[in-house]
Amino acid sequence: MRFAHGLLAVCTLSIGLAARAAPTVERFTLVTSAGPIGTLTVSRSTASDGERYDNQWRVDDNGRGSKLVERVELGRDGMARRWDIEGAGWFGAPVKESFAVEGNTARWSSLDDKGESPATRAFYWPNNGTPFATARLFSLLSKAPGGRLSLLPAGEVRLEKVRDVVLRSGGKPESISVYALWGLDLQPGLVIAQKGRFLGTLSPGWVFIEERLAGTFSELSALAGELSASLLEQFTKKLTTTVEGPLWLTKVRVFDPVAKKNSAPTNLVMFRGRVVGQRAEAPPKGALVIDGEGGTVLPGLVDGHGHLWDWAGPMHIAAGVTFARDPGNDNDSVLDLMRRVEAGALMGPRARLAGFLEGKSEHSAHIGFIVSSLDEAKEKLRWYADHGFWGVKIYNSMNPALVKPIAVEAKSLGLHVSGHVPAFMSSERAIDDGYQEIHHLNQLLLSFIIDAEKEDTRTPFRFTAMGERLGGLDLKRADVQRVIAKMKRLGVTHDPTMCAIAGMLLMRPGRAAPCDEGFIEHLPVTVQRMRKTAMLDVKPEQYATYERSAKKADEALLLLHRSGIPMVPGTDDTAGVALHSELEAWVQAGIPAPEVLASATLGGARLLGLESTMGSLAPGKLADLVLVDGDPTTDIRAVRRGRLVIQGERLYLPARIHEALGVKPFAKPVSLPAALVAGGAASTAAAASAAPGG
Repeated sequence: MRFAHGLLAVCTLSIGLAARAAPTVERFTLVTSAGPIGTLTVSRSTASDGERYDNQWRVDDNGRGSKLVERVELGRDGMARRWDIEGAGWFGAPVKESFAVEGNTARWSSLDDKGESPATRAFYWPNNGTPFATARLFSLLSKAPGGRLSLLPAGEVRLEKVRDVVLRSGGKPESISVYALWGLDLQPGLVIAQKGRFLGTLSPGWVFIEERLAGTFSELSALAGELSASLLEQFTKKLTTTVEGPLWLTKVRVFDPVAKKNSAPTNLVMFRGRVVGQRAEAPPKGALVIDGEGGTVLPGLVDGHGHLWDWAGPMHIAAGVTFARDPGNDNDSVLDLMRRVEAGALMGPRARLAGFLEGKSEHSAHIGFIVSSLDEAKEKLRWYADHGFWGVKIYNSMNPALVKPIAVEAKSLGLHVSGHVPAFMSSERAIDDGYQEIHHLNQLLLSFIIDAEKEDTRTPFRFTAMGERLGGLDLKRADVQRVIAKMKRLGVTHDPTMCAIAGMLLMRPGRAAPCDEGFIEHLPVTVQRMRKTAMLDVKPEQYATYERSAKKADEALLLLHRSGIPMVPGTDDTAGVALHSELEAWVQAGIPAPEVLASATLGGARLLGLESTMGSLAPGKLADLVLVDGDPTTDIRAVRRGRLVIQGERLYLPARIHEALGVKPFAKPVSLPAALVAGGAASTAAAASAAPGG
């Protein structure tokens, strides 16, 4: 979920001196439901000693997108001898990365890291590469024994054939094969090929494909949803235990988000997915009992800003996130996902959805619906209401003049109105025109540090302005206080996503954001490297300024809390573990841990109008909960140490889910009663068989 123009120096290795045939050119397109947003041009030339590729990769989406130039030189064995990448990252940070084999040594360096290793048949996975890396990896894996290959700097990948299918929407039927690529991320990637030749990659709502097949987006996106869900359904079956009879969770303290404190040691009783109540007496003979061993039971956590996709589900569940608010997505993909989750086929949080509504401009974000008139906006609002969406999210390129009538129409349809603050509009005007919620701290505060009528926030300027100017904002200023008072009077909610915003200000080359400290070493090396990459183009002489701005963001968060503004924790980042980081960031800013936990449970339920059925563990409510090792009311970091998650009638062991995804567990799982383990669903053996390498 990093790159701008730059030119590479001409390589002078021996491979570059050999006689070469005229280059052949291939073109690929990145397509979303709103149309093409990116292109990759691959120019290939051959010689007696190998091949050379000169690639250009450009993405334009909502003022963001990678702009990269890449040169790759391969030996006769198909392995890279040299790989150079230069340009700018997704949010504009500079990229300069190189890899070379010299004699018996492979060396790599970038603005983020460097290293070396004996030259073996291990594939170097670029930290800032283009989709060409996936194409090259597929070619090697398709010929490798067992479809496996080691990676540099570390790790292993595996290729698994999923299905042969026939594409029918491209003018004439075409037979293709779909493969799952395991080991690069926290989910499998889907690759399509034709007779062993790479054609592209698939995910629901995002398709990277050979240019001639760009018109097959809808068919391929639906296929991605179906096949990815099929893989996840197998994963879910192996790691889910279902309980119908009464279940006793003993020797625990239960957090009450109303009183904002833990109970005395107690036993929690559940039946058929609902809370029965707390009991002091011992369980009856023959009862299903799980020993909580003195841990703390929290109501299921709510991610107030989670853009959902299928394989985010396991990471959410492993973190105790049993419900999420999705603030904008590919409509068809998210509706299909929620149908499968609600049916119990896929592991993942329950959710309420906000429909994404964007204005038409050269900077438009390409999900949901893009509109250019009020009539068109009303039509899309009715579509969202008719399809069960809970709210609407207005985005950056919306014409400010349309916001008020859109809000009126949305509310008449029963839709919650939230969003970014559109460019050339102030946050106060958005509230006056009908916003019930503003997403992201920068969207709320930008109006106080820029000329909102003249400066364009549809580009990464909405982030760099925060870094460069927020530190100088006087939070006691009359206009700041006026807007906060208005939010309180009108009950306007704020979803600050502190780690996504302030964290972006603090990411540096080779150093992850402070919010990552609690989880980054648990992730696969490929993911760790990605998160130790700067996102914004911040110069060293600007670091102190950006750090002052991050500190001011903390002060603003604390001010909003003390002013009584309803706030919900959300992520807009890596599923599950990022919500824990958000809670830690709130505590670090000065909000007491019990109040933070209340916001992440009952607070989220109240925002969504679901406090009568979830948000606390009162009798009759959903038995959605997470058992953690320790007491997060006194040490918020304990929230990471989940040992058991219950979502209704389904039980999950976070450690087993994490192991199956290549993540180092944060705590030991509880011991399940023999009657539950007998099914094998949550056993260590089942976890191993569900793992990417299994």
